[in-house]
Amino acid sequence: MEQWELDFYWLKVRHKIKDTFKASDLPELDTILFLIGIQELGKPGQKFSKEEKIDLIKLAVATLLKDDLYFSFTGKKMDGWPEFEQLKDFDMTQKEGEQLIKTRIIHYFDALND
Repeated sequence: MEQWELDFYWLKVRHKIKDTFKASDLPELDTILFLIGIQELGKPGQKFSKEEKIDLIKLAVATLLKDDLYFSFTGKKMDGWPEFEQLKDFDMTQKEGEQLIKTRIIHYFDALND
């Protein structure tokens, strides 16, 4: 995906989330990851501690990158939280990593619309 396409589709995802939640501002990357984490956990409307919010972001990243073989789903804990094993390190710059995550988020939302 070329940079202009990534920018276009990323902005489209941000606007979709803004409109869905009737927010006043476009959501940032961490907010979108948090929302994906809640979706993957399957517990919308629940209150989360600060530590759980960080875990939700990690859950989203693992979910998004499992198809790239960075993570593998290993099962669910007793409390229902999914567990992932990291299979390989991220050998990319921060910018490359962010672009990969954004690309995976775009695909994630495309799959929800199918």
